This record gives sequence, C-alpha cells and structure tokens, in this order.
Amino acid sequence: MGKTYLQLQNDAKPAAFLQAETARTFWQRFRGLMLRSPLPPGHALLLAPCASVHMCWMRFALDIVYLDKDWKILKIVPGLRPWLGLSACPGAWGVLEMTAGEAERLGLAPGQILHSINNRQESGRIG
Repeated sequence: MGKTYLQLQNDAKPAAFLQAETARTFWQRFRGLMLRSPLPPGHALLLAPCASVHMCWMRFALDIVYLDKDWKILKIVPGLRPWLGLSACPGAWGVLEMTAGEAERLGLAPGQILHSINNRQESGRIG
C-alpha cells in the first residue's frame, strides 16, 4: 500500500493535512482496517475505487468520507459502528476511512475538495 498526502483548505480553519494509506487492489480494499488498531489523528485509509463499506471484523467505529474522482466530498457518515455498520454512496469513486471523530475534528463537510500534495515532506505534523 502506498501513501497519499491530502490537504483541505477551509476558510474557517487553517489548512488541514491528512496522510492516507492507499488500498487499490481488491484484497487491500476488502481487508481495509479489519483487525487493525485505530488510526492516529490525521491518518486515514483511502479505498479506491470504492462506493460502499462494511464493518465486519472491525474493532472500532469509523468516520466514512465518500469522494468523487475530483476528490470532492460527496457524503460523510460519522461514527459507523463496528460489526453492525454498512454504508454506501452510489456514484462515489473512493472512500476515506478514519477513526471516528476525525472528520469533525478536521472540519470536513460535503462539497469540500481535498488536494493531493504527494511531494509533502513526511516530517511535520499531519492533521
């Protein structure tokens, strides 16, 4: 899995940065965050292509952020519960999975656009 660095410019707050691990193969997307520890603040898993998620075998709640191909946020599902959760967004290109509460902490909202900044240095705080 590779890494993608994303930036959200929000008029109300300083720019937010997010480090996303990318899951592009079928098996990487299928596994997602199953049986893993919660992600630290400012981190997410990008599933692409993907328009739905399940919470089977999950040990913690997630915020689910659906994106189109232009990285525009289409829908946010906060606090999707482990084991029971299921969510979909027809027309979505990808999904960002992050620990519950991160979408609100970062000020994410439908209609906002994330920008890839893959040349960002790994030093410095993400989030």
